[in-house]
Amino acid sequence: MIGQAQGLMGRQMNTPLSLATLDPAASVAVVITTYNHAAFLDDAIRSIIRQSISAEEIIVVDDGSTDHPDAVVSGYSQVRLIRQRNQGLSAARNTGLRAAVGDKIIFLDADDRLCQGAIEAGLKCFIRNSEAGFVYGGFHYVDAGGGVKSEPICRDIGPDPHLTFLRGNPIGMNGTVLYDRRRLLDAGGFDVTLCRCEDYDVYLRLSRKHPVANHRQTVAEYRRHGTNMSSNSLEMLRWVKRVLKRYRPLGRSGPAAAAWRQGQANWCRYYVEEILSGREADEGLLPLVHRIADAVRASPTLTARHLTRRLKRAIPPGVIFTLKHLVGGRRPPPVGRVRFGDFDRTSPISPDFGFERGTPVDRYYVKAFLAAHSGDIRGRALEVGDASYCRQFGTGIVRQDVLHATADNPRATIVGDLSVPGVLPKEAFDCLVVTQTLHFVYDMHAAVAEMHSALKPGGILLLTCPGVSQVDRGDWGATWFWSITRPAAERMFADVFGAANVAVEARGNVYAAVCFLQGLALEEVDATKLDVVDVSYPVVVTVRARKPEEA
Repeated sequence: MIGQAQGLMGRQMNTPLSLATLDPAASVAVVITTYNHAAFLDDAIRSIIRQSISAEEIIVVDDGSTDHPDAVVSGYSQVRLIRQRNQGLSAARNTGLRAAVGDKIIFLDADDRLCQGAIEAGLKCFIRNSEAGFVYGGFHYVDAGGGVKSEPICRDIGPDPHLTFLRGNPIGMNGTVLYDRRRLLDAGGFDVTLCRCEDYDVYLRLSRKHPVANHRQTVAEYRRHGTNMSSNSLEMLRWVKRVLKRYRPLGRSGPAAAAWRQGQANWCRYYVEEILSGREADEGLLPLVHRIADAVRASPTLTARHLTRRLKRAIPPGVIFTLKHLVGGRRPPPVGRVRFGDFDRTSPISPDFGFERGTPVDRYYVKAFLAAHSGDIRGRALEVGDASYCRQFGTGIVRQDVLHATADNPRATIVGDLSVPGVLPKEAFDCLVVTQTLHFVYDMHAAVAEMHSALKPGGILLLTCPGVSQVDRGDWGATWFWSITRPAAERMFADVFGAANVAVEARGNVYAAVCFLQGLALEEVDATKLDVVDVSYPVVVTVRARKPEEA
């Protein structure tokens, strides 16, 4: 597997390749579905043809169009056209799914485009995650003419993909997805009874049986031109609720039930915002009234909250307070009315980070980060303390090392201070997994330089460090030197690795920080609230740094 990955990654970009010459099991089909979008079809086809690695098959499924897509397809000898009476998007995709023979498959709507390197990025991700039902990357919005309208959008899947999909849809655009065609066929393909949200249904269905992985490359362009199927937000909300209802967990408690309830709330909030955040200023009063009416049908409470925020500058604070009270909005309690409850104490509920109660809250962010970048944990890998995370998330590790500060750890293969030059061999590792360690090193800058030196060219450092945190009361407290903010990490690692090779995120919020400081365990908190990001309360700061290739 490693050799295959290196061979694929070593190919020259912009050179069309047939994957059948590398591995017959890695061939890719791209299915374009079209219904009266012939005006965009040529763009979609050309975006596939210019890929750095060629699709073995390009299939256009015409779902009963009246605008003659055959005239466009006739200009491309390598494109196969299948025509059928209008049956809907799911049926059109299933037609392409059954007609294709490739091992992997992408479904692209005719009004969208693939970005350069999309097929290659998906295949690399599959090589690192061979058991996945599908993998996906990022996208950005473009206007009717193809002009970019947004920054790239790419949300990580997290450590439990099915729970993530119960909470919402991190993918956002089906064109970013590369499916394992056989696993999709075995799962039944796309449900033809669903007029909308058929892709979300597939994600939920496949993620119950197969792993899901993502990479961070932008691989597709989502064209917004006013007639998209997803532009009717009220209808989309009705269908997404129908899909989510299918996957309601049997019990009323546990992580799946909590994730499902959070998904209900998340979807409602998202589509109410979509309804009310349209082009009201350009549409006049009557369309605005219609939009408000649609939002009220979706959720009277959320609509009232939204309109209250919109009118906040024009309404006296006392009136706003009353409106929030009437609609049940959650507001800060008045001075003197805060209920401290179990937190009304000067000692934490657990003085040991919550270990004796279960899983510490900060581990939620550490595991989510490593799961999102599991494809980087390969080749010769090093982890600090033990190899538990490498065993859990690694893909294709051929040699495992463990670093520990002292020789009393029998699992350690390397002993010493991370900041001392020569403790780690130079250019030896494909990946370093350094979790919750850097704050114990007084000379952090020297440690960052040492980690950079220990990586092979192209090697990856995956590092996490504490922000808002307890300080250890035991032996480690004497060397707990630092807590780190996102700007500090960005500057420190960019100075060594180069800013273009470093991605830093702050993870956490005030709820997560309070729970972690009190020592509550992950098993007793609402995990859905941990996903909300407030950079002012960084419980964990994550760093992915890549050592540039040699010139």
